[in-house]
Amino acid sequence: MLNSAARWLAQTAARFPERVAVEDEWGTLTWRELEEAVERVATAMLELGVERNQPVLVYLPKSRESVVTFLAALYAGCPYAPVDYAIPMERLGRTLENLQPALVVADQEAMNHLAGLELGEARAVLYTDLIAREADHSRVTAALDAVIDTDPCYIMYTSGSTGVPKGVTVPHRGVLEYAQAVVDTFGLTENSVIGLQSGFHFDNSVFDLYGCLMTGARLVIIPEILFMYPHKLMDLMEEKKVTCVFWVPTVMISVANAGALEGRALPDLKTVVFAGEVMPNRQLNIWRKALPHPIYANLYGPTEITVDCTCYIVDRDFEDADPLPIGKPWRGARVLLLKEDNTPAAVGEEGEICVLGSGVALGYWNAPEQTAKAFVPNPLNPDYPEVMYRTGDLGKWDADGNILFCGRRDHQFKLRGNRIELGDIETAAATLEGVDKVCALFDQSNQEIILAVESKAPLQLRKVNLALGRLIPKYMLPKHLEVFEALPLTPNRKIDRVLLHKQLVEGRGAP
Repeated sequence: MLNSAARWLAQTAARFPERVAVEDEWGTLTWRELEEAVERVATAMLELGVERNQPVLVYLPKSRESVVTFLAALYAGCPYAPVDYAIPMERLGRTLENLQPALVVADQEAMNHLAGLELGEARAVLYTDLIAREADHSRVTAALDAVIDTDPCYIMYTSGSTGVPKGVTVPHRGVLEYAQAVVDTFGLTENSVIGLQSGFHFDNSVFDLYGCLMTGARLVIIPEILFMYPHKLMDLMEEKKVTCVFWVPTVMISVANAGALEGRALPDLKTVVFAGEVMPNRQLNIWRKALPHPIYANLYGPTEITVDCTCYIVDRDFEDADPLPIGKPWRGARVLLLKEDNTPAAVGEEGEICVLGSGVALGYWNAPEQTAKAFVPNPLNPDYPEVMYRTGDLGKWDADGNILFCGRRDHQFKLRGNRIELGDIETAAATLEGVDKVCALFDQSNQEIILAVESKAPLQLRKVNLALGRLIPKYMLPKHLEVFEALPLTPNRKIDRVLLHKQLVEGRGAP
């Protein structure tokens, strides 16, 4: 039994020392070079006085250097906390205040940003200074040996619906179990090539990083700019012979809508996995028709349960308005659907998705009250304390034992006595001709539904509602339509609901 997810590095470097481990737009590292760099940086961290379980904040571009720094922190017995390289300074300040890291590892540009922030007792250091140190193998080995599998592996900050950053603290045991599930389900090997889309501050990257670390697969860090140019993105996929991707649906939608799959075979691509948002069937069908040979999988899970806890292998065609299942519980996870009275939901009944198992996070870093609200005792187990995470998401079992995602509890509301789920409106609107992406909002003050769409066509509310009226009840039709050339996205490339709410709801004011 491994005590740390970082243990895979030495094993893989011994098996495949000269194979490429990770590449970005600036160069490559072999597994031997990666292990050597990690030991040097870990040695430097220990010489600077970091102690076991003290967090290391990583403020670097999405690059080989980030990968080295993450693994070096683990070798030194410390969890790493990656932040978006384009993080707003106010949010970075709040993150530093909560995290209180022992070290902040940065490049020169990031150092300039840090100059105006309060670091407390943290020490900001340049990556170039750390990598210049000589490795002390025995010292690093002693630090790694002291780790246990319940120690924190990484801390990822997520705002959820409140905009306030919370440091989700995930233990090594969760990462070890999750990576094993990824490898077993999708058959990753040393011959796999994974095309990384997400930033390292987004937990989808755990799939890519640790899937490679465990098997010896090659990690291709795709330049961020290419996700704005779908045809060039597909060119890179062909050039690098990418075999596996784990992307957010927004990216897959853009590729499908741009026609970037037309005339392409992508024979090397074996696995297409998506999660983070609801994947519209219309664009999924475009992918499956253009590229019928890969496995397509819909994963589900919040950051608090080590990336994902359910998996659905897409095994048939779906009509545009059909619900796409999020699947069955994955290895190491148990999922309950609980009604308001904490009793299990029957087949077809909605309940809150609640998760138990080795992937459940330790809680929120330095936030005991928030932790106590979300990580609670399992109400169905009277025999011993069993921690359960309440996701705030709603789901229901179908007749095949799969879970159907029914939206967020905080996206449900009542309008003139009718209970409405914003996701139902979005699913219907996504099927309309000319609509590329969609986000529905509810204005509580004015008691009105607002529909924001991304479209190249000059859509009109009357015609949109005429088409929607064939799909959803009249009381669910939007009162206002806002058409965007491009809907705003978060750094993780999901639709930015918080910003849209500020612009379209808070900006309107009360009647």
